[in-house]
Amino acid sequence: MISMKRSVDSFQTLDVLETTRGRINYYSLRKLAERLDLNLGRLPYSIKILLESLVRAESGKDVRKDDIIKLAKYDPKNPPASEIPFKPARVLLQDFTGVPCVVDLAAMRAAMADLGGDPQKINPQVPVDLVIDHSVSVDYYNSAEAMAENARLEFERNRERYEFLRWGQQFLQNLRIIPPASGICHQVNLEYLASVVQVAAVDKDSFAFPDSLVGTDSHTTMINGLGVLGWGVGGIEAEAVMLGQPTYMLAPEVIGFKLFGEIPRGVTATDIVLAITQILRKKGVVGKFVEFTGPGLAKMSVPDRATIANMAPEYGATMGFFPVDSQTLQFLKISGRAAETIELVEKYCKEQDLFRSDDAPEPEFKDIIELDLSTIKPGIAGPKRPQDRLNLSEVKANWRKNLAAPIEQQGFGLSQDAVGAKCAISARGETVELKNGDVVIAAITSCTNTSNPSVMIAAGLLAKKAVEHGLKSKPYVKTSLAPGSRVVTEYLSSSGLLPYLEKLGFYNVGYGCTTCIGNSGPLEESISQAIAQNKLVVASVLSGNRNFEGRVHPDTRANYLASPPLVVAYAIAGTIDIDLSTEPIGRNGGKEVFLKDIWPTEQEISEYLGKAISADVYNKTYANIEKANRLWNEIPLKGGALYEWNEASTYIQQPPFFKDMRKEPGKITPIKNARVLVKVGNSVTTDHISPAGSISQKSPAGQYLISLGISPKDFNSYGSRRGNDKIMTRGTFANIRLKNQLAPGTEGGWTTHFPSNEVISIYEASVRYKAENIPTIVLAGIDYGMGSSRDWAAKGPYLLGIKAVIAESFERIHRSNLVGMGILPLQFENGQNAAALGLSGKEVFQIDIDDNLKPLQKVSVSYTRDDGKKGRFDTICRIDTPIEIEYYRHGGILQFVLRNILNEQ
Repeated sequence: MISMKRSVDSFQTLDVLETTRGRINYYSLRKLAERLDLNLGRLPYSIKILLESLVRAESGKDVRKDDIIKLAKYDPKNPPASEIPFKPARVLLQDFTGVPCVVDLAAMRAAMADLGGDPQKINPQVPVDLVIDHSVSVDYYNSAEAMAENARLEFERNRERYEFLRWGQQFLQNLRIIPPASGICHQVNLEYLASVVQVAAVDKDSFAFPDSLVGTDSHTTMINGLGVLGWGVGGIEAEAVMLGQPTYMLAPEVIGFKLFGEIPRGVTATDIVLAITQILRKKGVVGKFVEFTGPGLAKMSVPDRATIANMAPEYGATMGFFPVDSQTLQFLKISGRAAETIELVEKYCKEQDLFRSDDAPEPEFKDIIELDLSTIKPGIAGPKRPQDRLNLSEVKANWRKNLAAPIEQQGFGLSQDAVGAKCAISARGETVELKNGDVVIAAITSCTNTSNPSVMIAAGLLAKKAVEHGLKSKPYVKTSLAPGSRVVTEYLSSSGLLPYLEKLGFYNVGYGCTTCIGNSGPLEESISQAIAQNKLVVASVLSGNRNFEGRVHPDTRANYLASPPLVVAYAIAGTIDIDLSTEPIGRNGGKEVFLKDIWPTEQEISEYLGKAISADVYNKTYANIEKANRLWNEIPLKGGALYEWNEASTYIQQPPFFKDMRKEPGKITPIKNARVLVKVGNSVTTDHISPAGSISQKSPAGQYLISLGISPKDFNSYGSRRGNDKIMTRGTFANIRLKNQLAPGTEGGWTTHFPSNEVISIYEASVRYKAENIPTIVLAGIDYGMGSSRDWAAKGPYLLGIKAVIAESFERIHRSNLVGMGILPLQFENGQNAAALGLSGKEVFQIDIDDNLKPLQKVSVSYTRDDGKKGRFDTICRIDTPIEIEYYRHGGILQFVLRNILNEQ
C-alpha cells in the first residue's frame, strides 16, 4: 500500500466509505462544497479531480488553504489565472526518457555527496513505474523468428543501459521496473498499472483518492480513457515530482467535446481520433484540457476512448479526459481487476460526484465542440502531420497534388519530370517496379491502436479475407506487427487470426514502440539504394500517432497514420497512389478484389471479440510480469548507493548539470552579446530538436562514436544513448529534415558561424561560441517544440550553450522543459516574428532581464545588425508561474530540488 501524509484539512472534509475491504477514509468533495457553498455539478470532472488533490495534499507549505479556495471558486467560463500545485499519485516512465531520469538521480546523489549531504536522501518520494518499451528495433521481420532475434539484438545493444537500470531497481526506493518484451508503457498502464482509485496508508488508516499520474511520454494521456487524470511532462519535470515536488500549472481552460450519433459501418476508433485531431488542431487547444461528454459516450468502449485520449498531444491538448462511468467498470471487469477494486471505484466515484451518467447534469465548459459520429468516414492522415486527415477517396488526388506542391505547403516540390520517376528492383526474389508513392513500410505499431481489441481483430479479419481472396503484400513492403502488450498476442492467437496476419508478413517483431518512434530498422539495401539513386518519394503507413518528417525512417519522406486494418490494406495495395474506395486493392487470378470485399462487418468483429477477450487473458498475461523476462533476470546486480560511473561507457555518463554547483543560487542577469545558433520557421517539433532515430556516420555523434572505436553497425539509436550527454549534445538539432535558415540550401544540423560566415555543424559552432564566451539563442516561429515530451529537446540546447529561445508560440511541454533547464522562453508579441522585424539571424542580441523578473512580463530585446544599425523589440516572458521563476533562478528545476533537499537536512 502507498504511504502518504495526512492533510491539514482546513475545511474538515474527512469522511468514511464502508467497503468489503473495510472502512476507508477519504477527503469529501461534497463536504467541501457545503463548506464553501459550491455547485459541484457545474465543474468539469477533470477539475474536480484536481480539486480533490489539493484538499488531500494540503500542507500549509507547497499546498495551501488559499490554493484550495481559488480552485474551488473555478468558473468554467472564465478560469482564474491562479497557479495549481498538483501532486500526482504516481509517475510513469518509459526507458528512452526513463534512463536519463535515473541518470539524473544518480548524478544528484553524487552532487549531494559532493555538497556534504546524504546521497540516500535522493529517492523517488512517490511510486514510479518504468516500462522498458522503446529499445526494440525492427531489424528482423516477416519470419517466425523475428521477435526472438530482435529481442536478442535489443539486449546486446542495450546491455549497459539495462545494467544501469538494474542498479536503479536495487538502490532507488519506490522504483518498479517492468522488463523488456512486456508491452508499451501506455497499454501496460491501461491494462495493469492503473487502479482508477488508489488506496494509501496514513499511520494505521487507509485513504482512498483518485488515481493520477504524470509520465515522461507525451502519450501518457492514453490513461484518460479510463478516467485516470494523467498527461505527459518532460523528464525534468517528472523528476521533480518523483522527488516530492508538485507540478505547477495555471488553472486550465476546459473545452467540452460532445459526441453523439451512431458510428457508421466500417469506421474505426482510429478514424474517429483522426477526425477529432483535425477538428481540435483547427480550434486551437494547446495548454487546455479537453473533456468528452454527450450521449455518444454510452456505447464507446474504454479501448476506443483510450485511442482518442492517446492522441491528445497531436490535437494539442494537455489531455483528452473521459470521466468514470459504467464503461469504465466494464473494462475493469474484463481486464481482470479484483471485484473489491471495482466496488471501491464505483462507490468512491459516486460519493465524490466523479461518476458520469447520461441522466447527470452536464458540466459547464469554457467552450463546447460537437461531433456527430455518423458523419465520420474511413481515412488516413498525412503525409507529414497527424492533423492532415484525408478520406480514403481523397488520398490519391491529395498525393498527386503533394508531389509537385512546394515544401512550404507540406508538399515535396518535385518537378514534372521527377513525378514519374520509377525503377526496377529485386525484392524477395521478384523483379518489381518501385515508384513515387509506393509503400515500403507497413507497420501495425503499438501506442495508439494496439491497445484496442476491436481494430486489432478487424486487422486480423481483413487479413483472413485477403488471404482467402488470394491476395498478398507487395514484396517491397516491410511489414511488421508490434503488439502493445502480450494480451494482444493471446487473443489474436486464440481467435485463429494471427496466422493470416503472418501470411501477409505481419509477424510479431517485438513488444515495443518500434516504427512509431523511428525504430523501424533498415530497409533492404537494394530498396534503400533505389530510393536514393532515383530520388523517389516513398511512403510508410503505420498505426501510430506521429508521422513528422524524419521520424519513421530516413528513406520515407511521406508517412501516413492509419488504422491497423488499413495498414494491412495498404501493404496489399503497395501504394498510396490509389483510391481504395473505388479502385481494386488487388486481383485474384483475373478477378478484381476491392477493399469492401475484404472489410470485416461489425457483427464479425463482435463475435470474435466475444470469443477471444476475457479476464483470464489479462490475468494470465500479467501474472508475475515483473519477473517474466529470463534475459532481464540474468543481468547481475552490482554497485552501491552511489553509482560507479564508467568513463569508458558509451551509453551511461555522469551529466555535467551539477558541475561546480554551489549551495546557494546566483541572481538572474541580462543575456549579453548573444549570437543566433539556430533560426527556424513554424511547426519545429521536438523530433527536429532532440536526437532521435538512427545515428548517421557523417554526423558529429557518428564521428564521435567512430573515434571511440564503435562500428556503425553498433551505433544503436539516439534514443538508446540518452544516458550519454556527449552523444546527445552532438545530436541536438541534427535531424536530417531540419531546415536552419542560417544555412540556406542545407538540411540537417548545419549553421553559419558568425562573424566568420563559415557553414559548419551546429555542434561545432556551439563549441566555438562557448570557447569565445558567447551565449547563443534560437529564433523560431509558431508551435515551437510541438510533439513528444522529450527532455533532451531542452537538455541538448542547454549543453550547446543556448540561453534563450524567442518564438511566436511554444508547445506546452517543451516550454516547461526549457524553463526546467534554465533556458529563457520568450514569445514575440502578437503580429511580430523574425521576418516582420527583419531579423536575419546575423545580429548580436541583448536580452534585458534581471533578478526582478516576473512571470509573463514584457522583456525588451535589443540587437545590433552586422552593418552596425541597432534596434529593439518587446517580447513576453513565457516563464508562466512564480515557481518557474525560482526554477530559472536556480539554473533549473533539478538544481532547485537538490538545494531544497540539502537545506532540509
